[in-house]
Amino acid sequence: MVGLILALTGAGGAILAVPLLLFILHLSVAEAAPVALLAVGLSAAVGAVIGLRAGIVRYRAAALMAVTGTLFSPVGLWLAHRMPNGLLTLLFSAVLAFVALRMFKQTTPSKPLQAEPIQQLPPCQLDAGTGRFVWTASCTRALALSGIGAGFLSGLLGVGGGFVIVPALRRATNAPVHAIMATSLAVITLVSASGVMSTAIAGRMNWQVGMPFAAGAVMGMLGGRLVASRLSGPRLQQGFALVAALIAVGMAAKVVLAA
Repeated sequence: MVGLILALTGAGGAILAVPLLLFILHLSVAEAAPVALLAVGLSAAVGAVIGLRAGIVRYRAAALMAVTGTLFSPVGLWLAHRMPNGLLTLLFSAVLAFVALRMFKQTTPSKPLQAEPIQQLPPCQLDAGTGRFVWTASCTRALALSGIGAGFLSGLLGVGGGFVIVPALRRATNAPVHAIMATSLAVITLVSASGVMSTAIAGRMNWQVGMPFAAGAVMGMLGGRLVASRLSGPRLQQGFALVAALIAVGMAAKVVLAA
C-alpha cells in the first residue's frame, strides 16, 4: 500500500505507513517512524532511479533540498523521543488531516474571479534551452526552506516529506508534474536515508519489522509504476484524501479513548 501510493502520487506513502504500523503492530509513533522512513526511503529510491534514467529528475534542486533536510532531520528525531506518545500521535493526526484537506481542495475546481490578479512567476524557472533551473537567490531560498520543513517532519513523525516537497515544487517552480514527482522521490530518498542512519546508529531501528515492511513497499512501488498512467488523476487524489482523513480521525480517537 505504501509503495503503491508513493508511485501514484510522488508523496503520501509515509503519511499512511506510520498509522498502519500503529494500528496493526501497535507500535508507538517514535518506534514506527524510523520503520516508515526505511520503507519509504527504499521504495522512493526505486522511483528516483527510474526518473534519473528518464532524465526528468532535477538533481541539483533535489540535492539542495536534501542537504537542508538532512541537517534538520536529526532535530526532529531528537524531539520525537522526548515527546509523549499521545501528544506525538495527535500531532501526526493533525498533519494527516491537513494533508487530506489540502489534497481534496486541489481536486476541486475553483470558481473564476471577475478581476483575477496577475500571477507572479515562480522563483525557479526552467531554461527553455537546457531544461534546467535558472538559479537565483529567491529560487535557492524557496527550495532550501522546503527542504528544511521536509527534513524536520521526517525526523519528528517518520514521514518522507513528500506531502511538503510536491506542493512546494509546484509553487516554487514551473517544472512539469512528472519532473516534480520524480524530483520529490529523489529528495525523499536522501532525507529518509539520513533519518534511518541516525536511528540505526542510536540502536533504535526495529530491523525485524523494518526489512519486510520495506520489501513490501519496494514491490508496491514497482507495481505502481506499471499502472500509474491508468490510475492517476483527481479521483485517485480524492480517494487518498478520504482515506487519510478517516485515519486521522481514528488516530485522534485512539488517543482520546486511551486517556
